[in-house]
Amino acid sequence: MVTIISATNRPGSSTLKLARYYQKRLHEKGVDAGLFSLTQLPPNIIETDLYGKRSAEFEPVQEMVTRTQKFLFVIPEYNGSFPGVLKTFIDACDFPESFYDKKAALTGLSSGKYGNIRGIDHFTGVCHYLNLHVMPLKLHISFIKQEFDEHDNLFKKDTLGFTEEQMDKFILF
Repeated sequence: MVTIISATNRPGSSTLKLARYYQKRLHEKGVDAGLFSLTQLPPNIIETDLYGKRSAEFEPVQEMVTRTQKFLFVIPEYNGSFPGVLKTFIDACDFPESFYDKKAALTGLSSGKYGNIRGIDHFTGVCHYLNLHVMPLKLHISFIKQEFDEHDNLFKKDTLGFTEEQMDKFILF
């Protein structure tokens, strides 16, 4: 099973737009990828699902993570790194079996010019600790608000080329 993680809980985010774009393109390439937005996390996850606790609301999330063999994380830049809610999500999942020996592709995005380079590096370190194998081709999409057309599709030639290459490699990974 393949799951795309939209790694923010910000409503109406460019991250979710990009994750939906990846899902659509992967489907067109014959890959049935699920999409999980961190907006779908239980609102009280910090109280109910950390430190060995498990709520009924988080149980389907944990089941989805357990079934997933390949993740594609779409990660926005928050304060020079990745969103804290992404780390909370990782911390709430069962360890080590949720991510151990599974695979991941990482795509960073930002409204500025660096495309979340540092956040992707930081999250790569977390993935290595979890023994989650990271695909070498990581993307960094800058000025994300200028990348979408009126139908929420990417349209710039360079970005299209890089995302297509990443998806093709992810399918074979």
